[in-house]
Amino acid sequence: MREKLLTNKLNIEKNFKGIRFLIGSGFAFSLMTVCVKAIGGRIPISELVFARATISIIITRFYLYKNNINPWGYQKRLLIIRGLLGTVALFCIFKALTILPIATATVIQYIYPTFTVICAYIILKEFILSRIVYSIIIGWIGIVLVSQPEFTGNSNIQETILAIIIAIFGALMTSLAYICVRKLSSKEHPLVIIYYFPLVSIPLSIPFIINDFVLPSGTDWFWIIGIGIFTQIGQLCITEGLRLLPAGQATSLNYSQVIFASIWGVLIFQEKITSSIYLGGFCVLISTIISMSASKRTQSKI
Repeated sequence: MREKLLTNKLNIEKNFKGIRFLIGSGFAFSLMTVCVKAIGGRIPISELVFARATISIIITRFYLYKNNINPWGYQKRLLIIRGLLGTVALFCIFKALTILPIATATVIQYIYPTFTVICAYIILKEFILSRIVYSIIIGWIGIVLVSQPEFTGNSNIQETILAIIIAIFGALMTSLAYICVRKLSSKEHPLVIIYYFPLVSIPLSIPFIINDFVLPSGTDWFWIIGIGIFTQIGQLCITEGLRLLPAGQATSLNYSQVIFASIWGVLIFQEKITSSIYLGGFCVLISTIISMSASKRTQSKI
């Protein structure tokens, strides 16, 4: 009896620790979006990706050295693919944030769990339940609702449509990157997986920087450094949180980023959060919960 109580206590402490890490991750990532939004397109996206990657690779390399971990991993080809997919997703997310309100861009990004389930079915041949169809429908209804204020309140409809498409494509790339992480996590250390992200981002962004370089000035340096630091904090927190909590619960808690991003949008950028955005965000959240619960049920059958 005493051992059971002790085990329950340890599990509760583990859950609370995981919750703190995931909420911290959402907070850090939301501050990253603030930094991207604050730059307002003055600095090319390629420079932001390069700066973020440079800061990340320095910090990650330090932790790899400190913990005496081989930085090159064992599945190099898949690690490079994960880095490539993550880099493309980052370009899309940053671009969408420069055009769309923070809340809108963040909610659309969180359609990725549904994409993950579909891609896992196609690529990994994982069984898919019929409820996923409902999840997809609800998720896309959410995207339409979230996007609606941008169509009605924005005179440049073409730019808005392009930004929404870019955000959706970024969510797709994120889901493919997470599938790679799923396959890699059985053999690779989390720090190695994180390390390959900037390792691929830096050489990919350099050609774009050469053709379109803009020297940052004034507070731009502050925002650029913030992008790198807050992204790294967010990655470290989410990696630890996913280790401590079940995937379904962890994904639901990731929505704290949407809440934080919405608050910053209102307080810092005077963005309006309409009832349509609230309802759309709720639909995307329900879609994600259905996707993750279906995925978890499928894994238990296999």
